[in-house]
Amino acid sequence: MAKKEKQKLRIIPLGGVDGIGKNITVFEYGNDIIIVDCGLAFPDEEMFGVDLVIPDMTYLYENKDKIRGLVLTHGHEDHIGAIPYLFKRFKTQIYGTRLTLGILEGKLEEHGLLEGSSLMEISAGQTIKLGVFSIEFISVTHSIPGAVALCIETPVGRIIHTGDFKIDFTPVG
Repeated sequence: MAKKEKQKLRIIPLGGVDGIGKNITVFEYGNDIIIVDCGLAFPDEEMFGVDLVIPDMTYLYENKDKIRGLVLTHGHEDHIGAIPYLFKRFKTQIYGTRLTLGILEGKLEEHGLLEGSSLMEISAGQTIKLGVFSIEFISVTHSIPGAVALCIETPVGRIIHTGDFKIDFTPVG
């Protein structure tokens, strides 16, 4: 009897690891993919004529049938700004807090992409299931309300994805 090989969890940063901007991370296990954030970057001074920079999302286009959803940590451009460019190729369900989704709605409307979009509001403390992944939303302090970290439960262990946060010694409320 052949021993069943255990699948591996793949964590693929498609952007956001070499500076500020283009934050997008893929978590893949078997036939399930979740995306965390989908941001853009602003060009350097020497990039004349370039208005914005988006991450290379070819991997997502090639594996769109595996994608179970897009989870957002907060509403800054470097975390949500590239979503319209993803949606021009295909749409997926998006999960975020009220303010994050409100900002995103305006962006999708501006690009003529809001109709047919599935935006699911979540709150800190809530847990959702996307394929094999269970994702808990954890409130964090940041320069924008509604920011969350994620506790992603996978078949091979737990991952904490902090998103952006700041340590605030005098938080409000």
